Amino acid sequence: MSPFWQQYLPLAIILSSLLPGLIIFTLKETQVKLRISLNLFGVGVKLLLVLLMWQAVKAGQQFYFSLPFLPGADLVLQGDALSLLFVVLSSVLWLATTIYAIGYLEHSPLRSRFFGYFSLCVSATVGLALAGNLVTFLLFYELLTLATFPLVVHRGTAQSLAAGRKYLAYTLGGGVILMLGVALLHSLVQSPLFTPGGYVTAVVSGNEGLLKLAFALMIAGLGVKAALLPLHGWLPQAMVAPAPVSALLHAVAVVKAGAFGIIRLVYDVFGVESMHALQLAQPLMLLAACTILYGSWRALSQQDIKRRLAYSTISQVSYITLGVAMLGPLAAVGGLVHLVHQGVMKITLFFCAGNFAETLGIHKVRQLNGVGRRMPVTAMAFTLGALGMIGIPPTAGFISKWYLGLGAAEVEQNWLILVFALSGLLNAAYFLPLVYRMWFLPQSIPWPQEQQLSNRFETHWMLLTPAVFTAVLLLLMGLFASTELSPLSWAELIVEREFRHD
Repeated sequence: MSPFWQQYLPLAIILSSLLPGLIIFTLKETQVKLRISLNLFGVGVKLLLVLLMWQAVKAGQQFYFSLPFLPGADLVLQGDALSLLFVVLSSVLWLATTIYAIGYLEHSPLRSRFFGYFSLCVSATVGLALAGNLVTFLLFYELLTLATFPLVVHRGTAQSLAAGRKYLAYTLGGGVILMLGVALLHSLVQSPLFTPGGYVTAVVSGNEGLLKLAFALMIAGLGVKAALLPLHGWLPQAMVAPAPVSALLHAVAVVKAGAFGIIRLVYDVFGVESMHALQLAQPLMLLAACTILYGSWRALSQQDIKRRLAYSTISQVSYITLGVAMLGPLAAVGGLVHLVHQGVMKITLFFCAGNFAETLGIHKVRQLNGVGRRMPVTAMAFTLGALGMIGIPPTAGFISKWYLGLGAAEVEQNWLILVFALSGLLNAAYFLPLVYRMWFLPQSIPWPQEQQLSNRFETHWMLLTPAVFTAVLLLLMGLFASTELSPLSWAELIVEREFRHD
């Protein structure tokens, strides 16, 4: 690839969603076709550019774009194997979520505002994925907060405004804490490029206390978006947002941004050697394990479907943190591939929950009785997502949890195998009753608001198609995990290139 594209392709990938989003803000509500065209144009261009970068990175090329910003810290975008893992996930799921949102908001007001911020949100997500150093990551991390807040409060109800204030308090507070950690670390070692194996090793001696403090501050700041215990309180409250926003928060943008930041911090800032030297791994493992069990336990008692899914997210995203914290190659593969697998599984579940709500007015668990007969395709997609979350083969969830279990044995942290087993049982306990109600119980109460959204399908085709697409995808990622194009193979490539030399 030419030097021009090696320099400007990362910037072009961000602009492919940013520029259409800015234009969408200016559109009138009646300009429906133009708004849809701009959305789909941005999606198409981004996917094409990401495919070009993916092929080049796979062949061993690197992408680098830089602008002067602070002394010792330029604004840097870089395309490497790790960033591509998150960029591909975000871009593919943005396609599905855009189609879903167009159908979901077909008759809603303020659609230009919604899709404008929607595009800004994806731009910020891709920007932090392509960030080449901590300062650039911090900038896009904060932009993501500002872009998602209007989406959370989109409905403008008292409940959504209260949830938005809580979301903003948590995420802005987390951003300030992260900034303090970045500034402290910057005072010790500047802000060089993210480096495989980390770059703080040279300053560990004599700075142990300050480095531990910087790590703790950055984990706390990232832990807000990653919903680590006890910084998770905003996530269940944010479920008052429309279904496309919930899908975006859980699978594409916010919680994944926190998890991805932890991956970068552990492997490309501190590195395995410094993590061991500073004894940082064990506390992070314990925090992630507690979050996994806490989220699963709280999900058991939730009778609102989206809140049950929210607590499930709190648990499932911490598998990524736990895989990273184990500091072993197999665990790293498990954590990295779960970043993708959890995103696809969780977005499927939220698409289906939105379909139930829009078509039948279903929001509560007890209202699911017999829905498999009325909406069999959506119910089947939900079932596949639930089985994946439990970790039942051959779904994608089984693959990542299998590698995490092997990784725990590899680094001789056998107590974590018990955590995985217990969490799996809890996952089954809060997901299987939903599946049972849909398929095996007769409808016992009238659905609150049954609507005929389509003459041919069980619901609007723009709501049904994304759910089917991601459900099939999570099954294929499990069935064909050993193939060259699978997320598992890409995660193994990342470990081989960036981590295993440690």
